[in-house]
Amino acid sequence: MAGNPFPTTLDAGPGPFGDPGFGTTTQKSTASSQVGKLYADLFSKPQQPEEKGRGKPQSHERGESQPSVVPAPRSPTTLAECGLQLGFIADLVLKQLYLHGTLLGGDIARATRLPFSIVDEALRTMRDQKCIEVASGDLVGRVSYRFALTELGRARARESFEHCRYVGPAPVPIEQYIEQCKLQHVTGTTCTMQKLRATFADCVIHPSMLEELGPAVCSGTSVFLHGPPGNGKTLIAKGLGRFLNIQGGEIYIPYAIQAESSIITLFDPGIHHTTDDLPATRSPSSIESPSYVMPDGYFDIRWRRIRRPVVVTGGELTLEMLELQYNQAANIYTAPMHIKANGGVFLIDDFGRQLVRPKDLLNRWIVPLEERVDYLTLSTGRKFMLPFEQLIIFSTNLEPRELVDDAFLRRIRHKVKIEAPDRSTYAEIFRLLCQQKQIQFNLAAVELLFRKYYHSGRVPRSSDPRDLLEIADSICQFHEQPFVLNEGLMDESARRFFQL
Repeated sequence: MAGNPFPTTLDAGPGPFGDPGFGTTTQKSTASSQVGKLYADLFSKPQQPEEKGRGKPQSHERGESQPSVVPAPRSPTTLAECGLQLGFIADLVLKQLYLHGTLLGGDIARATRLPFSIVDEALRTMRDQKCIEVASGDLVGRVSYRFALTELGRARARESFEHCRYVGPAPVPIEQYIEQCKLQHVTGTTCTMQKLRATFADCVIHPSMLEELGPAVCSGTSVFLHGPPGNGKTLIAKGLGRFLNIQGGEIYIPYAIQAESSIITLFDPGIHHTTDDLPATRSPSSIESPSYVMPDGYFDIRWRRIRRPVVVTGGELTLEMLELQYNQAANIYTAPMHIKANGGVFLIDDFGRQLVRPKDLLNRWIVPLEERVDYLTLSTGRKFMLPFEQLIIFSTNLEPRELVDDAFLRRIRHKVKIEAPDRSTYAEIFRLLCQQKQIQFNLAAVELLFRKYYHSGRVPRSSDPRDLLEIADSICQFHEQPFVLNEGLMDESARRFFQL
């Protein structure tokens, strides 16, 4: 079975409106009117996934059928639903005020990504403890009060910084993260020949290869791609990631999670491409930024809506990169890359060429592949479990039997061999690349390659047409000649490319 892919082109609950008895009756009425208009203008309901008859389905590119919709995490309405201790939220607010001097109540809620009704509990507690004071106020209510630290508050904020320097959106309890991961796993993603062919429309790939890849995507477990170099293993792996990106629907990832009283950051702008960004006309530092007063039924903005991630690693992969990264000075952890890939694709390219021994690397994956969970260790020695919900792809051009044993191969459900292209497929790749470069395809030039080079024992690769055309183009540029594909130019390009 031959598969020969090659590309043509290779980011409020009730109760925040003021204390009882605030102002006169007329002032209360005016304030209520102001509040109603304020919340109607600033906290309009964001577009929600279609669930239980509510909302409208989200639009997706390429006019493809609607992908599955993952339910959004619900905004907490109480401290218990938030899953965090009041003291932790208070420390987070103190650190925000310590850095910024003074902040509006609404700005504090925005910074922590919590409803003001929950933040207000922490503000009232700290006021009673004489850690904060109100610098100014407005008829709109406590959400518009400007808060500042007292001397006692500054001292407590410094103590909080010594314990943990994390300042940002409030983390999500690990239990809530695990529950959300169960809702947005990759297993069972709808994959048909038509959808898969559309994803690889810019490649030359044999239908038999799609027959191999389709069930692997549906399983959402693991794939082992192997075969000689230069025939599209990495391209196929990234194509599967693109398929999940489009057909798998959007998922949600928190800025950070709290596990065993430790904070682990998850959201990575370099990996997670968001789909919930506000229009460019709205300033991220303004009170008109993402809603921070969320009535019941709105999604929890401690999470970001993203496309399913595709994480690629190669020869630089080490065992340390698969563990929590601990910042001792800040007492904060960063999640390893395979955890950041949850809900998407994790590609280990050039498997067998890592600095670590293949056997050691494979032993690291036995439990995650078998049980769909991974166990990570904190600096204290305590372990905890996180989901391993992703399509993991191993890609290698080495002989599989020299890298892995039968016990490991059993845990990898799908093995797909990517073979060298036959003559007709090679010519089709050449034709497609010439079309993209807007040059006239010359079959005689391809025939020369087989007659003079490939028939002498050299095995054609799917990447050869791209490389040969790039060399031919550079030769024409150097001699200030138009790029016209002919046998002489191709012979000169092949001599330079194949001479070793």
